Amino acid sequence: MITWDVVLPPRGTWTGSIEVTAILGGQEVPVRYRVGVPVDAAVPSTRQAGWLARLPRLESDVAGLDDAVGRAGEDVGALRIFDPDHPHDPVVAAGAPWFMTLFGRDSLITSWMALVLDPSLALSTLTVLADLQGRRVVAETEEEPGRILHEVRMSEPATLSVQSGTIYYGSIDATPLFVMLVGELHRWGVPFERLRPLLPAVDAALQWMVAFGDRDGDGYVEYERATPAGLLNQGWKDSHDSISFADGRLATGPIALAEVQAYAYASWRAGAALAVADGRPAVAADREARADALRRRFNADFWMPASGALAIALDGDKRQVDAVTSNMGHCLWTGIVDGELVPDVVQHLAGPELASGWGVRTLATSMRRYNPISYHNGSVWPHDTAIVVAGLRRAGYPQAANRLAQDLLRAAVAVGGRLPELYAGISPAELSRPVPYPTSCSPQAWAAAAPLLLLRTILGLEPDVPHGVVRVAPVLPDGATYMHLAGMPVAGTTVAVDVDGDAVEVRGLPAGVALERY
Repeated sequence: MITWDVVLPPRGTWTGSIEVTAILGGQEVPVRYRVGVPVDAAVPSTRQAGWLARLPRLESDVAGLDDAVGRAGEDVGALRIFDPDHPHDPVVAAGAPWFMTLFGRDSLITSWMALVLDPSLALSTLTVLADLQGRRVVAETEEEPGRILHEVRMSEPATLSVQSGTIYYGSIDATPLFVMLVGELHRWGVPFERLRPLLPAVDAALQWMVAFGDRDGDGYVEYERATPAGLLNQGWKDSHDSISFADGRLATGPIALAEVQAYAYASWRAGAALAVADGRPAVAADREARADALRRRFNADFWMPASGALAIALDGDKRQVDAVTSNMGHCLWTGIVDGELVPDVVQHLAGPELASGWGVRTLATSMRRYNPISYHNGSVWPHDTAIVVAGLRRAGYPQAANRLAQDLLRAAVAVGGRLPELYAGISPAELSRPVPYPTSCSPQAWAAAAPLLLLRTILGLEPDVPHGVVRVAPVLPDGATYMHLAGMPVAGTTVAVDVDGDAVEVRGLPAGVALERY
């Protein structure tokens, strides 16, 4: 107890301040906000102010987009973690307040979405994940050589270092996503010499997919937990009941998820491009051949002609897990789906069973386990919807993509600007605003970054700096007429994109890089 005896004259004033210092692991934690120092002069405040000052500036008449992108910039910046042992390599925490730590999948996808803000965030995230990449086989933590971690958990004694906790590796998709992001940074124009230190980690990750990810040698990347304490499901839908058949039966492993094969396909393609840049043509050819073979098998084995959809997975007996889900949109995003199958996939994703009006449901309403307030069986996850939107655009359906993007932006407006981690798959006709899941993080990293992927998708922005082009093909949503984006970082410079009706101008492209409309 702390007490003061204060004697005040008439109309006198007195103030008192207490500065509390936390003890973590027996060490005193430096106080970030000191008594007598203005809040805006504290280190976290100046870091955030510096981040915000560097962000691109957007002006448009796309309803809800400007505010959503602005909030995304604020929240992604606020979720950065600065390790005192590695202060120049910030990473993105998965979300506040429950997951203020490094997650493989969440941090990689968030960093991808945030490329329009700051590619260096992706580079530092990749650097830290490479440092923590699996080196040996440990069943208790599911570590395997080349595997990218799932999560860093607080250790005893606790410290402030991001890299000092207990690491759990039970993620099936973080490893191919790691390779995909390195490849995307290459396309975005990050100098190859800055990416070269990551190439051993890329090689190890691709080798993990063959040696450990493919458990039975059939060419697919599968998971089955190595310890009863591990996650039962190890894709992004990681709740215990998230992988089910249409009739509600739960799938048993080893499980090969549809979107994980899509990520693997994209990672082989990215790995091939990186090998070309590194002067290894034979390695590149092998990786391209693996990608092509995977694509052929995937479209044969996962396609369900009766429902016109992709199975969410193959189970341990190689049976199609026949639930209709949002996972198909991730497959469109990577380009693995054969062209003749795309129209049926699009019809599902944009149709009433998956499209809720606030975004894309994780599970179609006709499935046995559909529940709009579940975690993964009918809820809407903003990052999932944003990836579906990007997938529709890549597949050649910009109008369908824009309609879903507008649904997500309306949801952001309805909840005051910050998208929840997930919310109920109940339609606007039933409830006038989205209903967040009770324990959602706020902010949560990939939900916060989802509007950034919407922005890129609406612009049709695809940098390919190694090949000397930046591709842009804006398709504005209905009712919108202009978009002006300034200060976007590409290849070490800042680029402006101006869209007025059908007119498009791109300014500030680096030397040797041309604009390409497609």
